[in-house]
Amino acid sequence: MPQQDDTITTGAGAVAEALQAAGVPRLYGVPGGGSSLDLIEAAAARGIPFVLARQESAAVIMAATEAELSHRPGAVVVTRGPGVGNAANGMAQASLDRAPLLLLADGFTGAERAFANHQFFDHAGMLAPVTKAAARAAEPGGAPGAVAATLLETALTAPRGPVLLELSAGVARGPAAHLPAAALAAPDRVSDSPALEATRTLLRRARRPVLVAGLEANRPDACDAFRALAARLGCPVLVTYKAKGVLPDADPLFAGVFTGGEAEAPVLREADLIILAGADPVEFIPQPWRFTVPIIDIGTAPRPLHYRAPAAALYGPLAPALAALIEAAAPGAWDARAIAAHRTAWLTCLANAPGGNQGLSPQAVVEMAQAACRAAGRDPRISVDAGAHMFPCTSFWQAERPGDLLISNGLATMGFALPAGIAAALHDPDRGALAFTGDGGLLMALGELATATALGVKLTIIVFNDATLSLIDIKKGGRDLPGGALGWPMADFAGVMRSLGGIGLRAADEAGYRAALAEALATPGPALVDARVDPGSYPAQIKALRG
Repeated sequence: MPQQDDTITTGAGAVAEALQAAGVPRLYGVPGGGSSLDLIEAAAARGIPFVLARQESAAVIMAATEAELSHRPGAVVVTRGPGVGNAANGMAQASLDRAPLLLLADGFTGAERAFANHQFFDHAGMLAPVTKAAARAAEPGGAPGAVAATLLETALTAPRGPVLLELSAGVARGPAAHLPAAALAAPDRVSDSPALEATRTLLRRARRPVLVAGLEANRPDACDAFRALAARLGCPVLVTYKAKGVLPDADPLFAGVFTGGEAEAPVLREADLIILAGADPVEFIPQPWRFTVPIIDIGTAPRPLHYRAPAAALYGPLAPALAALIEAAAPGAWDARAIAAHRTAWLTCLANAPGGNQGLSPQAVVEMAQAACRAAGRDPRISVDAGAHMFPCTSFWQAERPGDLLISNGLATMGFALPAGIAAALHDPDRGALAFTGDGGLLMALGELATATALGVKLTIIVFNDATLSLIDIKKGGRDLPGGALGWPMADFAGVMRSLGGIGLRAADEAGYRAALAEALATPGPALVDARVDPGSYPAQIKALRG
């Protein structure tokens, strides 16, 4: 009997080893009949479980969310052709939210391409605008593990983002060498340089600086360094949506959320220096920069676009850069009462009016949910969909740690909250998750209710149900649009949830909502609360936010 060669595995095995070496927590996806089945088997043999989604874009959102929380790359398997096409929106979300992940698509061998056009198009060409790199492993005899390892390293290199590997069934099942990926070590300090001295000089001169934390400040070491710098300066702190919790909402230095709009402008107009700490320009709304004071930009990589050119910049690992600034930092002229006044004014201008005959106030939906979680001893992460309801969610949900609030910011795609909530609950089963979604966003991701119930995840889904695309309805202005252009018949989401094996509840007033929350939070598995909301206060809130 011939001896087994322990230096040889299959192509799928070599790719799975690269995933394992990179610390990929799970495979997500919707498999086809080619290499994806081999990859699922090989990954499972190496302790990487597979999660079956109902739609490919949702699978990519799940993987991107877990990458954001674990600080490890995510991975997704899809079939060729329609699987890649369906994954495109998720890949765009991962790209614009700087999430590192590897999309593993079934590929074609040269022989297959010679006689078939069925399901074929240029996968890499289609995804080129939203991928950092792409590769094909079409013929046996190559090194697919090394290719996968290189792509994963590229995904993790700043600015982080998604990559694509097309793997044919022939390569997945053929022989390949074992080739685990190597880990990269980040520097723990910033060397003296003209750039560092320029940032320190600006910081020493400033009397009223304002700190703005962005998505890159979410890593634990960067968060710790950011909090230390904020405490040293004693200045107001703003956070982007993606950075909620980098400084707790309850911290006396917290002054609000930064979007580039009007709501946070009063505190920034009093600043003599703005320090952007890991705040990627992709996070800001497309409006002109409103402030003339100098900017220090601290980020993991140079920015392809600035809203305003910084006076000084430091690019590289964020934690050592922030730590290097602490040496030049000193308390300035801000006092706690002034910061508290700005925070109060920010919250006041964004407040939703009480709900009316049409249903609950959106703000009450958020605040009552957090109060119910605390009463039930629950501490879920929340995921928030795009739409008008995201403004009360991001303003009034109190975050304490990075990753407490998950949102699609760079792309701002609908259909995000439910798959992101599933991934968050899988990542941390003890905490579980709570998904705030609009009715439009949930209709786009409705199949993932089946995913949640099949997995039994600890997830509460709260639907802001007003049967309208409320944010777009606000933007229509005086246009005379045909009936049904921005709305639909009221959907019974609670009934859909029950039909899929979960708990589905409905609420139209505060008493009913309070009772529904208590029941939903008491269950260990998925539950949905279909909340009828009054959208009447959205226009004033959005005007206050955006200006």
